[in-house]
Amino acid sequence: MARKSLVVEVADDLLERIIAGEFPPGSPVPGELDLAERHEVSRMTVREAVKTLTAQNIVRVERGRGTFVNPVSRWSSLHAVLRATNEGTDGGDSAVKLIELRRMLETGAAELAAPRISDGELAELRGTVGLMRQARAAADLKRFVEADLAFHDLVLRASGNPFVVVVLEPLSQVLAERRSETSAVPVIQDHAIEMHEAVCAALAGHDPQAARAAMDAHMQQTLDDLKAYVLRR
Repeated sequence: MARKSLVVEVADDLLERIIAGEFPPGSPVPGELDLAERHEVSRMTVREAVKTLTAQNIVRVERGRGTFVNPVSRWSSLHAVLRATNEGTDGGDSAVKLIELRRMLETGAAELAAPRISDGELAELRGTVGLMRQARAAADLKRFVEADLAFHDLVLRASGNPFVVVVLEPLSQVLAERRSETSAVPVIQDHAIEMHEAVCAALAGHDPQAARAAMDAHMQQTLDDLKAYVLRR
């Protein structure tokens, strides 16, 4: 058990250094001897740690050359990708990619939800929009973000497809942090309320294509606002 914790410690430290940009994609990572001295562990422990990162496609071993960092696009560990997204040096690019992922999943979820959503769920959706309005008037960012996230969670669950919810659940912490960043801008809050109302109206009409279009417009507005007011692109 103690040996396993050392392996995790070495792997986690190396991953942290990769995410921080110390070892960018394509660059070699330190050799076994260097890592063993840094952590005061055996080379066998280091070897197991590197195997852990290799199994997740974070690094690759090239025989006779060394161990090299793969680009994040090749990583197969959701946990590692989330850490790179949340802690990496290029937060702006990560934020854009996160919206792209949401756009793919949430537009489809809205389309599925339109014919399935119940009157009770619609009432809950309208309630979250009301809470967003109240929070906007009170300049309460925390309550605004909570209501915003609750709205989208309701749409995902109303889709009736549990896989959609499961896929986005690990992103909940990152989504909350990104929402707090973007929703700190008052005009973005105004746009979000307007777009949520449009999605709500489309779902109330039980029109799948209208619901998909409304959610897509919301995602586009979110992306435009991110670039215009947060990233200043």
